Amino acid sequence: MRPVHLLNTLERAGFSAYFVGGCVRDTLLGRPVNDWDMTTSATPEEIMALFLKTVPTGLKHGTVTVLDGSEHYEVTTFRCDGAYADSRHPRSVRFVRELGEDLSRRDFTVNAMAMDARGEITDLFGGREDLARGLLRCVGDPDTRFREDALRMLRALRFSAQLGFRVDDAAVEAMGRCAHLCARLSAERVRDEVEKTILSPAPETVHRMAKLGLLEAFGFAAGPSVTEPAPASRDACTMWAWLLRQYPGVTWQGLRLDKKTGQISSRAAQLARCRDRLGWKQVLAEFGLPTARCAAALAGQGSAVEEILRSGECVSLRDLAVGGGDFPGASGREVGAILDRLLAHVLAHPEDNTRDKLLQLAEESAQPGRKCPMK
Repeated sequence: MRPVHLLNTLERAGFSAYFVGGCVRDTLLGRPVNDWDMTTSATPEEIMALFLKTVPTGLKHGTVTVLDGSEHYEVTTFRCDGAYADSRHPRSVRFVRELGEDLSRRDFTVNAMAMDARGEITDLFGGREDLARGLLRCVGDPDTRFREDALRMLRALRFSAQLGFRVDDAAVEAMGRCAHLCARLSAERVRDEVEKTILSPAPETVHRMAKLGLLEAFGFAAGPSVTEPAPASRDACTMWAWLLRQYPGVTWQGLRLDKKTGQISSRAAQLARCRDRLGWKQVLAEFGLPTARCAAALAGQGSAVEEILRSGECVSLRDLAVGGGDFPGASGREVGAILDRLLAHVLAHPEDNTRDKLLQLAEESAQPGRKCPMK
């Protein structure tokens, strides 16, 4: 539900107030809205005076977070940005009282529309027409927009992948001239845009990012070393594995993936595709369930791993019918070797996973002249 009451509160106090940006775009497209960002002529101090619970999350840039029950909403004062110091952040901002000045600083026309509490749209740059055309076009000169904030180049392609829109030719040409500026971006920001892209309906758009040189500083070559169709499963681990397999120069550490996702996806990317059921059981035994599921999804064989799990067959040392205590006379290293041999046998012969059978196999496999050190 739209937090219209926040806009009404600001208006009753004599200020202009609007929903702005992606929430307006997605409302017009009939898409779900997750974040309702608002802009107003009120200063941060005036905003905080009007609402009971607020957090001064970005006073320097005019942003206050209003707490409304369990919901949090960002409300930002109309502003103009000063010069940009690092191709990402303005050195200074100036608060203004006119909506038009605020909208003129935004990235794309489809994100530069505002909507008041009554649903009336303010569209100064042709955003509604571009929505109808499925076009992503910069507000003003694209070189200027991208030199202000290099992340906008990645955002343009990410929006293209998510919305199915075409990026304006002038913007694409400007990307070629400004691509080197992406080297200044933080790995975390790049990771987020890449992940949203590969989880979109058009994950292959990431190849266009690489071809344009936007990701060169993060290990991406100008194109994939191999080209693979995107897997049907679109969870984060599987899609990162898909990406890492195609771009060997990219590391999960370099893109600041969380450790769990990074390790699972990188291992899955390096695994060869299994040819049979036994192969997937061996992957489960050696690498564990999360990696096996990721590798199987990447190979389009997720059902094979799930069938093995449903079968209840032994796929790990803890599932063996014997354990280290069954070999009290062996050293730790010897016990490990015995159990590994038994597991390898049981993976191929699940019917042999009984204590008596495994002890017999251990005895038979003992070195000639030496009795197996078992109970």
